[in-house]
Amino acid sequence: MAEWIGKGRRARRCYGFDEVALAPGSVTINPNEVDIRWTIAGKAYEVPILAAAMDGVVDVAFAVAMGRAGGLAVLNLDGIQTRYENPDAVLEQIAKASPQEATRLVQGLYLKSVKEDLIAKRIKEIKASKVPCVVSCIPQNAQKFFGIAQAAGCDIFVIQSTVATIRHISSQYKVFDVHKFCSKSKIPIIIGNCVTYEVALELMEAGAAGLLVGVGPGAACTTRGVLGIGVPQITATVDTAAARDYYLKRKGKYIPIITDGGMRIGGEICKAFAAGADAVMVGSAFARAKEAPGRGFHWGMATSHANLPRGTRVQVKTTGTLKEILFGPANVDDGSQNLVGALKTSMGSLGVATIKEMHDVEIIIAPSIQTEGKVFQVGQRVGMGQ
Repeated sequence: MAEWIGKGRRARRCYGFDEVALAPGSVTINPNEVDIRWTIAGKAYEVPILAAAMDGVVDVAFAVAMGRAGGLAVLNLDGIQTRYENPDAVLEQIAKASPQEATRLVQGLYLKSVKEDLIAKRIKEIKASKVPCVVSCIPQNAQKFFGIAQAAGCDIFVIQSTVATIRHISSQYKVFDVHKFCSKSKIPIIIGNCVTYEVALELMEAGAAGLLVGVGPGAACTTRGVLGIGVPQITATVDTAAARDYYLKRKGKYIPIITDGGMRIGGEICKAFAAGADAVMVGSAFARAKEAPGRGFHWGMATSHANLPRGTRVQVKTTGTLKEILFGPANVDDGSQNLVGALKTSMGSLGVATIKEMHDVEIIIAPSIQTEGKVFQVGQRVGMGQ
């Protein structure tokens, strides 16, 4: 599989969303009759699209709206919502900042310490609306925040870092013990982010209830530019899904794969499922919702890093309601709305009735898929030319 890139050195070819397409089969199904539900830790959810744990995407109100729609929105416990009693005022500052000021402003605003009482308060506010509550934090804060979150009624806890591994080496601080943490938890633990077969398998063996897949593909993330690391999402999803399937055969336990980032439009979400995802996590598409707290802006989780930011603030603009983005009717032509409708229609056209059947559709290498016959769209910057 590897190609020579120089004397004595090979590199493996990997693929992203723009380089592949899905080939229709010999059967088609009514899109209204396909089943897009997904399951984690024995509980099923109607919408397999999660809203990412980013401050421009998810606050309490958005989490409630997403829960009522049948999906999950992840609240960032390391963010604005748990640092400030009045997060709206802070979010307004970020939205009004110039591009030149944005990163420095965000860095300063995130220096304020997280208030543990606000963690419990936000979770209880979400649970008061009788919807699932999912929260996220970095490994360094997991031990401290988890007990508070679980006591407040949190349903799923996410531990998220740029690159997650079981074997972390440090002489400066105590290394987070993933296996011990998962074994003591009474609620499902999702861990991320990973992109390789070996690490995915080790995280499953450590007790993860689900895995986030993706390093650096997000619209507001600059990790790939700053650190030079990452694996395109199609290959990352295929490889980690292979680990999931091997773990199922060996242990009899199915651990869902959640492709996280890099998906702007419905077609990319469909390709992620075909590559093996059980669910997907999306940020920028939801940052465009009227209900999103970012006011048409979106920034990465590591934008606030005091020494080496690995994210930036981008303007995505507000284009519609959460309902329109999830279920339509779409009022834009770029595929960023009615994501559920796009998934169901794609499944119907491919002849698959469930998400798991989606894993078996034919994927072809098609680098011209975005441009073939689209000269007018590209020239006029409409539809697929945007």
